[in-house]
Amino acid sequence: MNRRTILALALSAAAVCARADGASDLRLWMEEATSTRALAWVGAHDDKTLAELKSDPRWPSVEADARAVTLAKDRIPWPEARGRWLYNFWQDSAHVRGLWRRTTPAEYRRKDPRWQTVLDLDALSAREKENWVWKGAQCLPPAQSRCLLTLSRGGGDAAVVREFDADAKAFVPGGFEIPEAKTDAAWLDLDHLLVGTDFGPVTLTKSGYAREVKLWTRGTPLSSATTVFAGRDLDVSVTPESWFRRDARLVVIEEAVDFYSSRKLAYEDGRTRELPLPESSELEGFFDGRVLARLRRDWFVAGSTIPAGALVALPASARDASRVETVWTPTPSSSLQAVSAARSALILSVLDDVQGVFLRARRRGGRWILDRLAFPANSTLSVVAADDFSDLVIADAESFLSPSAALAFDAASRRPRPAVWRALPARFDARGLSAVQRWAVSRDGTRVPYFLVRRASAPFDGTTPTLLYGYGGFEISMTPYYLATTGRLWLSRGGAFALANIRGGGEFGPRWHEAAIKEHRQRAFDDFEAVAADLSKTRETSPSRLAIQGGSNGGLLMATVLTQRPELFGAVLCEVPLTDMLRYSHLLAGNSWIGEYGDPDDPAQAAYLRRYSPYQNVRSTPRYPPTLVYTSTMDDRVDPGHARKFAARLEEAGQPVLYYENTEGGHSAAANLEQRVKRYAIEYTFLLREIMK
Repeated sequence: MNRRTILALALSAAAVCARADGASDLRLWMEEATSTRALAWVGAHDDKTLAELKSDPRWPSVEADARAVTLAKDRIPWPEARGRWLYNFWQDSAHVRGLWRRTTPAEYRRKDPRWQTVLDLDALSAREKENWVWKGAQCLPPAQSRCLLTLSRGGGDAAVVREFDADAKAFVPGGFEIPEAKTDAAWLDLDHLLVGTDFGPVTLTKSGYAREVKLWTRGTPLSSATTVFAGRDLDVSVTPESWFRRDARLVVIEEAVDFYSSRKLAYEDGRTRELPLPESSELEGFFDGRVLARLRRDWFVAGSTIPAGALVALPASARDASRVETVWTPTPSSSLQAVSAARSALILSVLDDVQGVFLRARRRGGRWILDRLAFPANSTLSVVAADDFSDLVIADAESFLSPSAALAFDAASRRPRPAVWRALPARFDARGLSAVQRWAVSRDGTRVPYFLVRRASAPFDGTTPTLLYGYGGFEISMTPYYLATTGRLWLSRGGAFALANIRGGGEFGPRWHEAAIKEHRQRAFDDFEAVAADLSKTRETSPSRLAIQGGSNGGLLMATVLTQRPELFGAVLCEVPLTDMLRYSHLLAGNSWIGEYGDPDDPAQAAYLRRYSPYQNVRSTPRYPPTLVYTSTMDDRVDPGHARKFAARLEEAGQPVLYYENTEGGHSAAANLEQRVKRYAIEYTFLLREIMK
């Protein structure tokens, strides 16, 4: 046995025995995001990875295709409705950091609309000598000209908040400004905000989010803001939110006791009152004087049971839950994905067997009336622009092979008919390609759906290079989307693409999600492995021709199935992953995810986390498929230490691995379009090299 193998086995044994506090972890220094030692390791690996991939003869064409798709000027400028304007944040080769701009609905319908530039982020960054990354705007209704802009240095979650006058196109002199932190703020009126931010020692939760919400009055220093609610250190966060309608305003402070449970407190005139909603419910808005909430669990109330997944409405003034109304109830195959409010109606985005449906909900005569809107079948539907003071709604309709279209309709119309306002040109030739839904059977007998996009003429002989994507967590649904980048860089080169709808996601509502949390996490891995095995069983592909991809929680999925079932795959693309599940809760925002994964500081829960935690389960045998681990130095949500330590552990075990870390970009691992082009070039060159030989 050579020295390298002995060292790898010794490190493996040390990792398996590591305590949650990391006392036995020899790589804790890699969690120091910007330390000289860590960045030297990152730099050496970045250089190696780029040199290796750029030497592939396909790199130039992959990069060119990635640039053509990412920087195309004929992309749809997706809008946000704010008062009488449609706003859009736009990036291209001339505006790498981006333009915040606006136009009218009538102008937006034109082929080449005239835009007013409201803020040039490139110019602002140059002027202020900062690398500003756009994180969004929150504007005060109904005019929505006064806005709180959130700007991040380099793309992290921590950001500064600055008041901006959209009509004057300038920051407000002496206006509201909140220093860099993980901040939530809500407008009360022009001169008052509720703010949750880092107010100093003991004002943050263990998860690193605001523990206190304070009332801040214009013209006074932030330090003089008065506390209106304080949570506990063990809470995930305390967050203010406000909704404005024509006839009412609702302000709520949520005390998140864990990731999926929160106390909901109505705030008015300096006082708070707890709303009589289950802690496990999720707020979805405010309409017709009623608080809207989606249930995560069955709710026995007023003598009957409202099932998990239902949308309910409760008068904001209610002191008990007896006046609750059921707006929508799920079926075994359906789940509520989103609720959008227009002036006259709610638009419910629903999945039925992972196919998109739009429902309109109106309240008439004390009851809720639902009708299904006439939208394209077999599409993913999502509302992108809606305003509480208007009935104009703009939605995105897309599928794997059909480019996105911006469809507009009047929510108050007797029979709303969507009109195509804009459509994305095709980014790849989809002729001869088909998209079908299939079902695999998991280890416990559960049927798990997945989508497969392939060339109809491709033989079922196991030779088709196939890329399988998965996520499986936090009740996030994986739905069909237009494969602009994957189509151009992968399908057009002869590959196939599959999307797994595994447990842990939200495709079938709360029950699908809760089936794979905490001690049941293995079910998500089993489901993904079942889909991979099914792709080989049906001879769509074979293990040596099957690549897998996932990021964040999906990166955890990739790292875990790599260590559990390496024989199923030919290559692994593991992006911004969690990997050390015995320390995740001690790193950045990790403590907030205990409700999803469990608590490694609890011995009983640490036992099941240890069984699958990828970092602790790397072995030198059997041989793993080639793996690319990709992350960002500026990710302040999932610590880059997860990716670094995992890649180092793979190296020391003698397993084939490449590592790349973008120095900017936050959790998205790309701060601008050029960085996104580079990321695509790295990822797809790796996949082509390993799978499409």
